[in-house]
Amino acid sequence: MPTADLNALWQPARAGDIRLPHRLAMAPMTRGRSTAEGVPTELNARYYAQRASNALIITEGTQPSADGQGYLLTPGLHTEEQVAGWRKVTDAVHAADGRIVVQLMHVGRIAHPDNTPHGRQPVAPSPVRPAGVMFTASGPREMPRPRALSTQEVATTVDDYRRAAAGAVAAGADGVEIHGANGYLVHQFLSGNANQRTDRYGGPVGNRIRFAVEVAAAVADEIGAGRTGIRLSPGNPYNDIREDDAQELYPALVRALAPLNLAYLHLLHTGGDDELLDTLRSLWPGTLVLNRAGADLAVRAKDVADGRADIVTVGALALANPDLAERVRSGMPLNAPDPATFYSGGEIGYTDYPVRGDV
Repeated sequence: MPTADLNALWQPARAGDIRLPHRLAMAPMTRGRSTAEGVPTELNARYYAQRASNALIITEGTQPSADGQGYLLTPGLHTEEQVAGWRKVTDAVHAADGRIVVQLMHVGRIAHPDNTPHGRQPVAPSPVRPAGVMFTASGPREMPRPRALSTQEVATTVDDYRRAAAGAVAAGADGVEIHGANGYLVHQFLSGNANQRTDRYGGPVGNRIRFAVEVAAAVADEIGAGRTGIRLSPGNPYNDIREDDAQELYPALVRALAPLNLAYLHLLHTGGDDELLDTLRSLWPGTLVLNRAGADLAVRAKDVADGRADIVTVGALALANPDLAERVRSGMPLNAPDPATFYSGGEIGYTDYPVRGDV
């Protein structure tokens, strides 16, 4: 790929209060390598530090509460031990001259009691069981019907995000990203099939976007808007989500988020609806981060050159190429990611991908 096609990626940028040396960032990716108690380890610190030359690292989804955990061996930010574990990660990334934000991910109904520290029934906007299975220590299990959060519990969950964001900053993170995509809790509130509430969080679009806006406002109030990002995935059916009104819902949500002056809006664009993507770009006054799933780097660079995005994120390429920016800039071949090791645990397929200079 000619380097000239990628020139737009190498200009400095900002994401709120965070100064970035270029525009190629690392997308959040669950890797399942924290402790059973949700504590990041030295291995996690090494993994992220290896990738510090990305413009920005957005970490794997991190549960803001015990109820927020869905998968095995994912990190949290609701205990002192978890905060201390994240401090190891952020110190290692900053020592390597990197920038890192922690993605806060409450999975909602995409969970199984066997994977949580308290063994409780999953919670969600409504008691609607998602299709699919969850991998547990005893093998794949059907996800159970969740329990609907009460109106008061919704407020408590907003506070869980606030406290987790404070914990992230206390752990040295440069900010946080709220996961509002991929069928997890925030996305469940947005979706008409997962959210069948009749209180002020359900029904019309203005009600279904309320939780997302309240979480973003609470986090921004706690740690500063310039340290707060949010990720959305309009029209993404992942995790049994159906959005029949995305063309109405997402412009309304972006209009409601815009006055908060967040550090960035991160859109996962799964293909197809470029018209909606362009509408959201026009409605968002600040930094827009774009993950155009499946596109090559030249297409992503063109999004920056054309003003459709300010920063682009890549997932598997950053996973497999710790020194991705250097490799791309110098025209070196890229390592191929190994899907068999994405969630397998340990160093293999995690910290052992070769970098420039390896023999």
